[in-house]
Amino acid sequence: MTNEITATPVTVLGLGAMGQALADALLTAGHPTTVWNRSPGKGEELVGRGARRAATAADAVRAADVVIVCVVDHDAAHAILDPLAADLSGKVVVNLTSDTPERAREAAAWAGRHGVRYLDGAIMVPVTVIGSEEALIFYAGPEDAYTAYEHVFTALGGRATHLGADHGLAAVYDLSILDYFWTTMSGIVHAYALAGADRVPAAKLAPFLIANHAIVPDIATYMAENVDSGKHPGDLANLAMEVAGIDHIVHAAEHRGLDTTVLRAVRRVAGRAMSLGHGADDWSSTVDAVRQPEQSR
Repeated sequence: MTNEITATPVTVLGLGAMGQALADALLTAGHPTTVWNRSPGKGEELVGRGARRAATAADAVRAADVVIVCVVDHDAAHAILDPLAADLSGKVVVNLTSDTPERAREAAAWAGRHGVRYLDGAIMVPVTVIGSEEALIFYAGPEDAYTAYEHVFTALGGRATHLGADHGLAAVYDLSILDYFWTTMSGIVHAYALAGADRVPAAKLAPFLIANHAIVPDIATYMAENVDSGKHPGDLANLAMEVAGIDHIVHAAEHRGLDTTVLRAVRRVAGRAMSLGHGADDWSSTVDAVRQPEQSR
């Protein structure tokens, strides 16, 4: 529980499921919390717990020096914030609305023109984890704005992480991690479909997928070193051998009538890396093909 000395008035704009979870975590930590939502009828439980409901967005931002925005996208955020530039001047605005690095930097430039101290953020956990020690939320922007209210941010998630002064960094980390996550989810589903085509239930395969995943942390660390150094030794496994294995999977999947769009995309990138001279190198060398996408014909 936050003590009286560090209790900080905070405003939350946007009361979707995530916005309500953020406000709930602030209340739990003892921070006086003002809430506002564009459409009525949300946040009754928060008000019952002690949150103050503002009649207007302007009223809401005047109530606190820290304003947290969590809405559907940056267009929605700007629609709320742009008319409030004068009221926001001198305050710290924390935009936890997911978008691209470019949009984050554009928002920061807007904030700078209006004297707003701006932090862009990315929430990396589901609603149910918000407020816990395990909750990871990235923040990017001026370090002094982050450190001044770090006690607020750790109330939202114990793994609050400031990435640096570049406002686009939270989105960079967010999109990069989700890039990995969604391609992994696609691979899991495809593996279940491939096994299921031969009447192997997904539940039977799952324990072995989980066991196989245990090698991923070491692989991720090793490949990061390769990508950063530009060196991709293939003495343990080489790309040509791995591409042959992918071809077996593609043929088996197509023989069973499964969609192979994602697999063929992986094969195409790996094949292009081989054409760049990486056949004897580690899989990490495919980064060169990713950085040199096929020209549209």
